[in-house]
Amino acid sequence: FRTMAGKVKWVTDIEKSVLINNFEKRGWIQVAENEDWNFYWMSVQTIRNVFSVETGYRLSDDQIVNHFPNHYELTRKDMMVKNIKRYRKELEKEGSPLAEKDENGKYIYLDFVPVTFMLPADYNLFVEEFRKNPSSTWIMKPCGKAQGKGIFLINKLSQIKKWSRDSKTSSFVSQSSKEAYVISLYINNPLLIGGKKFDLRLYVLVSTYRPLRCYMYKLGFCRFCTVKYTPSTSELDNMFVHLTNVAIQKHGDDYNHIHGGKWTVSNLRLYLESTRGKEVTNKLFDEIHWIIVQSLKAVAPVMNNDKHCFECYGYDIIIDDKLKPWLIEVNASPSLTSSTANDRILKYNLINDTLNIAVPNGEIPDCKWNKSPPKEVLGNYEVLYDEEMAQSDGPERDLRSRSGQSTGAKGNRARDLGKPVLTTWK
Repeated sequence: FRTMAGKVKWVTDIEKSVLINNFEKRGWIQVAENEDWNFYWMSVQTIRNVFSVETGYRLSDDQIVNHFPNHYELTRKDMMVKNIKRYRKELEKEGSPLAEKDENGKYIYLDFVPVTFMLPADYNLFVEEFRKNPSSTWIMKPCGKAQGKGIFLINKLSQIKKWSRDSKTSSFVSQSSKEAYVISLYINNPLLIGGKKFDLRLYVLVSTYRPLRCYMYKLGFCRFCTVKYTPSTSELDNMFVHLTNVAIQKHGDDYNHIHGGKWTVSNLRLYLESTRGKEVTNKLFDEIHWIIVQSLKAVAPVMNNDKHCFECYGYDIIIDDKLKPWLIEVNASPSLTSSTANDRILKYNLINDTLNIAVPNGEIPDCKWNKSPPKEVLGNYEVLYDEEMAQSDGPERDLRSRSGQSTGAKGNRARDLGKPVLTTWK
């Protein structure tokens, strides 16, 4: 372990475990195998300083960092929606089959983000949409905050008019000129288990954006609310009903400190297979993978694909009662502190597997390598998308994948039609 002061300390496995379990609080940690081993784990604040023009700092070839410089293109709520909208429009202009719409004007393959507006910029557009369906519920979130802070639900225009400076022109002004909000149509028909709302926290590792290469972690989990869900307007202010964030739920009277209100993804899959069937369940997870890949493709052209960078994102997905998945947000710094014993094991393995892909075999990092590690070091990760391997078939390959027709490693359709195959876009 190398401190910011440059001192090197050899650590035991137990000490390393303690460091990993608490690194989120430290802002900057460097794990060292020897004095030349340069691996930094930085906070999102620190990464801005490193890549800032003012600092004039330059990373050497043996230094690797865990964020892309402008990760916020995906991880800020407003920027994520903006980039996905731009991506869809660009595909439309190109005449891509991926941008096909139905008779109602909805995207067939790219409708995975709830209707969303940026405030204050889109306030008038939001009002117009709200009046089309005045009984709808909307959820309002600060763009730059996490852990459920500042989130609230509304079902009347009067509930956000306290932010309006001029009601005659319906112009929207936020409480703080520095803070922007997004307002999204609330998914008021979530899939419930035991009467409670939940979402999925999935981990996705991106080693490079151009070409795009990403990995899905197999050991994600569900986060449950502690209070049974109701769409009743009388409970709009009860965040224990509506928000799954552990930072909120852990303060509830019914929070269980043993299991932390969490289910593994494998348990969810088993539950759905037994209640809805295996084919439907496979289709759901196939669509979740599709959402993740398309969201990454949406930001790939604008992402600063610095050769020193990789990033592990925390994806939040909500499933509605029709088993349609929705992308809610993507986190640049998913919590790596543990709330339960199982949580600690999962996140320790997550960090370990991430480091093994970023720096295979624990060797001295080299940012010039092709970032395609051997299968034996993937651990609980699996390749979700490899653009270099997928380019041979173009968008037609993606459409076959989206409709459940898997493809082989070289882009050819799988010939063994007697066996069900899962889509991975490899």
